Amino acid sequence: MSALREKVWKSIKPGRLKKTLLELLDIYSPSGKEEDIQLYLEEVLCKAGFSVERQAVEEDRYNLRVTMGQGEPQLYLVGHVDTVPAWDLDQFGPLEQGNVIRGLGSADMKGGCAAMLEAWLALGETLEPSERPSVGLLLVVGEEENGDGSAAFLESIHPAWVVIGEPTGLVACFAHYGYLEVRFTTRGRQSHSSLPELGHNAVESMLRVLLHLGKNRLFDREKSDIVYSIREMISSQAGFVVPDRCEAWIDLHLPPGRDPNVIQDSIRSIVSAAQQFIPGLDLDVSFYFSASGYDLGAENRLGQALREVMPLLGLPLGMEPFRSHSDGNLFHAAGTNPLILGPGNLETAHTPDEQVSFDEVLTAARIYAALCLRAV
Repeated sequence: MSALREKVWKSIKPGRLKKTLLELLDIYSPSGKEEDIQLYLEEVLCKAGFSVERQAVEEDRYNLRVTMGQGEPQLYLVGHVDTVPAWDLDQFGPLEQGNVIRGLGSADMKGGCAAMLEAWLALGETLEPSERPSVGLLLVVGEEENGDGSAAFLESIHPAWVVIGEPTGLVACFAHYGYLEVRFTTRGRQSHSSLPELGHNAVESMLRVLLHLGKNRLFDREKSDIVYSIREMISSQAGFVVPDRCEAWIDLHLPPGRDPNVIQDSIRSIVSAAQQFIPGLDLDVSFYFSASGYDLGAENRLGQALREVMPLLGLPLGMEPFRSHSDGNLFHAAGTNPLILGPGNLETAHTPDEQVSFDEVLTAARIYAALCLRAV
């Protein structure tokens, strides 16, 4: 195994990897508009001699699936090719600053996709057909919205393991937070802005609701184990009037073991009690997305492989839960074990300062190749 690993590692080409990453970053691929980047990736894989399957998700949207070795793979490398929308369409592309590469999707997760593709190419170039592990490469659409790409894959295929290249700073995440997306809607009554006493201000009601939530232990950042963020607040815009509608969206990230259904019930109970503190409150609460967390533990074959590989790369074996939402929740709910591990960090993902260290991308390619070889 060690001889095969060294052979494959020597075939990983930093120049080719950097070129791939820069070209991926130069293709704008927000959720729902992934065709250009899938055409690029399909061409690279076909030129390397691989047979690529387009897996339909909806019209003009598809995953790419490639396999090697014998039989149905029980391990897939999984990367999502979509990004959040660009902050500035004139500046979404790559910018090199020494070892750091900036650009939309550099961390989340085109760095991981480029590393997976390079690992795949090195395996294919180096190994004879009889030496190749039974593994798959899956490049999915739609992760930043509703995970419809991974859901389409899981309709017919259920491997034992997937490795998902979300940005973890190369920390191994065998545990994953759950996720809950909540929308609060307050309604009021319009009146001229100079006569607010004749109306009912939906924004003021919403602010009082959010303050009421913040007083509860569940939303106490110093005492609660739940991570939450008020992501968005918008009101009706109808001129110089008191607003009659306001919406607020809150993201909640729940540690493994926290049941999203229990949290939903708690939130309903908290806001129900708000009626006595907020005069004239007219409030709806809707839960738009819910996913349970999980903890696989590290006593498994991928954990063992990482204990062997990380010291060879001069890295400590860090392990912690993945705090964001990802397709890992979908795979786990479908019976597949997900390992989340990739280059880059969540701190800059989805921001104008998104970036990734090229050294991390290169190291990720070596880690992915080594994990694939464990499937031999």
